[in-house]
Amino acid sequence: MKALTLETYGGPEVVHLRHDVPTPRVTPGHVLIKVACAGINFMDIHTRQGKYAQSSTYPVRLPCTLGMEGAGLVIEAGEGVTHLAPGDRVAWCIAWGAFAEYASVPAARVAQIPAAIGFDQAAAAMFQGCTAHYLIEDVARLQAGHACLVHAASGSIGQLLVQMAHRLGATVFTTGSTAEKCAIALQRGADQAWEYDGGRFADRVLEATDGVGVDVVFDSVGKSTLRDSFRACRTRGLIVNYGNVSGSLIDLDPMELGEAGSLFLTRPRLADHMADGPTVQRRANAVFAAMLEGSLTVDIEGHYTMEEVQQVHARIEARQQVGKAVMWVDRNLE
Repeated sequence: MKALTLETYGGPEVVHLRHDVPTPRVTPGHVLIKVACAGINFMDIHTRQGKYAQSSTYPVRLPCTLGMEGAGLVIEAGEGVTHLAPGDRVAWCIAWGAFAEYASVPAARVAQIPAAIGFDQAAAAMFQGCTAHYLIEDVARLQAGHACLVHAASGSIGQLLVQMAHRLGATVFTTGSTAEKCAIALQRGADQAWEYDGGRFADRVLEATDGVGVDVVFDSVGKSTLRDSFRACRTRGLIVNYGNVSGSLIDLDPMELGEAGSLFLTRPRLADHMADGPTVQRRANAVFAAMLEGSLTVDIEGHYTMEEVQQVHARIEARQQVGKAVMWVDRNLE
């Protein structure tokens, strides 16, 4: 079968399209899926760069097939799998191997797709949608009347966080690196949007909240924003650092959290909030239902072929692409 493989860490040039990769064999607890479409994510970039080389949460090791999110048809169910059967339309995330014609995926990572959701929409929504869902519902426990700050709000997860928070009745403040990106956040339902402005976004938040600050900050940027995120948060508020696009803050003294108002800081990962099949299906159901009712929009920035993925990786790495990209593997399945 065709697959995009990785044998060494590095730049886009280390990703190779092979035509002679053996089709995976189904094993107990897994399902064999004929891949229709795969999501292209920053996690694929991080995999290629070696950021998960020592990770226990995401134990992907070389050599591997890239792609941690996809959608397609179940071809075969392994021993012990009772809730999935051949012919089921499914999607999954945080299980590697999606950039191939077939993938063997742990059944506990797989969710069934409603008939009205296309494979490309499912592949585009699964990872970011479930991430936004657990951050809002489980970590922040956001409610009507709360105020939150979403960094990088024009990005794929940021846009979903804005929409979900707005839907709950929270006040949503956002940031972006340009005026154009701030405009995207406003279109998605943000109450206000500012550029980072060297950390002065925190002053804007304090002005907008009469000096109180927000209940929750969703910070996927990391090093360049995190300390100013502390300033933007209320006393005993919550900082959710779920990404480090600008790098990791490696010199943080816990005393800073106390000085900033006895803040809570967490660095969650999706895998710990997708622990079993029912949880995965519950989160996917919530995302798909919101998409179908029109309260959640998942834009697909572009559709690509397997042959184009190296170019897409280079663009994403240079941060020239804002939205979600997907790769078609087999359009005939749609």
